[in-house]
Amino acid sequence: MRKKHNRLITEIIKLWLRLVNKSRYFEYKFQLKEQGVKMRHTEFLEGELTRIRKAIVQKKTLTFKHSGHMGDLIYALPVIKALAQNAQCELYIQLDQRIGRNYHKHPNGNIMINQRGFLMLKPLLEHQSYLSKVAIYQGESLDIDLDLFRKMPFALDFHSVRWYYHITGVFPSMEEPSIEVEPLPQFADKIVVVRTFRGRMPKINYHFLTQYNNVVFLGTKPEFDDFVLEVPNATFHNVSDFKELAGAIKGCKLYISNQTFAFALAEGLKVKRILEGNPYTPFVFPVGGIGTEVFFQHDFEAKVAEWITSEADLLPVT
Repeated sequence: MRKKHNRLITEIIKLWLRLVNKSRYFEYKFQLKEQGVKMRHTEFLEGELTRIRKAIVQKKTLTFKHSGHMGDLIYALPVIKALAQNAQCELYIQLDQRIGRNYHKHPNGNIMINQRGFLMLKPLLEHQSYLSKVAIYQGESLDIDLDLFRKMPFALDFHSVRWYYHITGVFPSMEEPSIEVEPLPQFADKIVVVRTFRGRMPKINYHFLTQYNNVVFLGTKPEFDDFVLEVPNATFHNVSDFKELAGAIKGCKLYISNQTFAFALAEGLKVKRILEGNPYTPFVFPVGGIGTEVFFQHDFEAKVAEWITSEADLLPVT
């Protein structure tokens, strides 16, 4: 109740200053931001960061926890892989943690990782040579809680991979792949697409892909049903788990996606990839390998044409 009261008083002060003293209003907003940063920079956070750095230096086995989202978990893998050079790494995943807000048409509703998501993830994670164990979190003792990024004293609207650098003090190169999987040869001549209902660039359209005869969609069935309204000649492939999804992305000719879990896989694999830019939270973008983000239709179409060079990919003109 007191927090709500304080927020109300703050909003009244901001409104009053905005009406009577614009310069003081901007000063007050700046002071509130600084105060917010200081409040998040707690003794608990400092203590955790110190403890984590000591564990990294001293321990031969490091235990990690992550509660999702699944894409966020994938973006944590480069740090784990780097730490695995000097220690065995065990990853525990906490299930059924609520998002706290509504995600538009999210397959998991307002849950970050559920039992089904874990079972889909497990084959891929267990395939990583740098993970000695992958399991559901049951209260085990932890060395590094990767969810700590949510308590950091800064806005998270910057590159997702780097959230975990600041938890551990480890800064691996973002140019190198962090996911190990064999490419699936049946996708070698395919343009693979995943497009969720969230984070779309409103003016981007995929209809131009109808000129290609090798477009395969790997998202959910409702997402595919929406996609074929623009690309009716696309085909649908329903993966059995996320190891298969990663293998399809690893093996394809070109991967196209908006800001999704599947794009996190493509980023970890460093395949040839095009990201449909997110106009709301653009904190994911390609680094390393051959990749770019697009926010405009003409750039999108030009980049696909540049990277799909074989005439065999084109449908015959009638």
